[in-house]
Amino acid sequence: MIVANEYLCFFMRNKNNYFNLIFILGLLSALGPFSIDMYLPAFPAIAKGLNTTVAQVVLSLSSFFIGISIGQFIYGPLLERYGRKMPLYAGLIVYLFASVGCAFTDSVNSLIAFRFLQALGSCAGMVTSRAIVRDLFAVKDNAKVFSALMLVIAVSPIIAPTVGGYITAALGWRYVFAALIIVDIAVIAGVYFLLPESKKPDPTYSLKPRAITRNFVSILVHPQFYIYALTGAVAASGLYAYISGSPQVFIELFGVNEKQYGWIFAIIAVGIIGSSQINTLALRRHKSEKIVQTALLFQSFIGIILACIAFFGWSELYTTIALIFLYLCCQGFIFPNASALTLAAFGHSAGNASALMGAIQMGIGATASAAVSILQNHTALPMSGVMAFCSITAFSIFMMGRKIVIQEPSVEEVEEEDVDMIAGI
Repeated sequence: MIVANEYLCFFMRNKNNYFNLIFILGLLSALGPFSIDMYLPAFPAIAKGLNTTVAQVVLSLSSFFIGISIGQFIYGPLLERYGRKMPLYAGLIVYLFASVGCAFTDSVNSLIAFRFLQALGSCAGMVTSRAIVRDLFAVKDNAKVFSALMLVIAVSPIIAPTVGGYITAALGWRYVFAALIIVDIAVIAGVYFLLPESKKPDPTYSLKPRAITRNFVSILVHPQFYIYALTGAVAASGLYAYISGSPQVFIELFGVNEKQYGWIFAIIAVGIIGSSQINTLALRRHKSEKIVQTALLFQSFIGIILACIAFFGWSELYTTIALIFLYLCCQGFIFPNASALTLAAFGHSAGNASALMGAIQMGIGATASAAVSILQNHTALPMSGVMAFCSITAFSIFMMGRKIVIQEPSVEEVEEEDVDMIAGI
């Protein structure tokens, strides 16, 4: 912490240094989401180029989710043992070579494998950025820092699909991965020149599987953790179902082009960002549990309408956009509050709890993504049906789970600042 404190004092005297630190941490956090969003408009082009189907290309998205899920278990212990920057460099280099593999692949199976490796690499940025914030800043300042990071992270779902659509239309889908290679090289340079080593290596930290597993299991069996973590993860899976199914629905079913799809994706993403900011205001008058319950109820209702319209063949472009927009607006209320409730009882092990929560979310998200691909029937029903199933299941878990959660002060009093911090993550 001596190195961290010295660096903190230095950049606090210089606003440019503070901005640079926040910017590079934001890029590290956004690398994974950017890698997902940017290639979505290219799904039909990738399928055509690799002589396969969009449903098969969607599996590369599922493998990415699985890679992020596994990676969170890997990098947590490595960051404690070897410091922050060495594991980060390793992850970014893995991402670089995996991106090259994606750009030159000649089969969908190898694309799926390279996307898995790309996810393992990008996960290093997500985990390390959160750890560095905890290293460099006092706990009371974390919420402010994460809110600042959110300004960088929030740009990803807005510009990435649009940029990906234009690149695909102008140059071809392989250049989407070429662009990601350039982004990764820029991030590596930023890490080298702008990022401090905020924690020295600790050779006494045990990497034995038994010690690591014991830590995770002690968190996993806590009722407050698994009830709220499952609620948030299953609800978030509706978002992943939309991400994996939307290229087929909008581009193939409704006939929009790659550029138009990028704009549709950006407009819907604005709904999530806007509702997450409104959530801050709602917390001044309502508890997190009440907000989650209300949002899940509305999301389930909207999901049922969306699925019914698809089932009866009434799907239409603008109606579908409007319903998905409202569905994902609910997610802006659910995720921050469910996450804050999940972590409220784990002040001394928030890092492991956060990693475990993220792994569960990505694992269930990968399942939802794969389900959309497996159930594909060239209609909007697989995507809409999985979205409705996720919201209804999450609402059921929440309502039944509340009865068995041991009520503690930390469960009832989740501070607004805590939820803002989680939203930034």
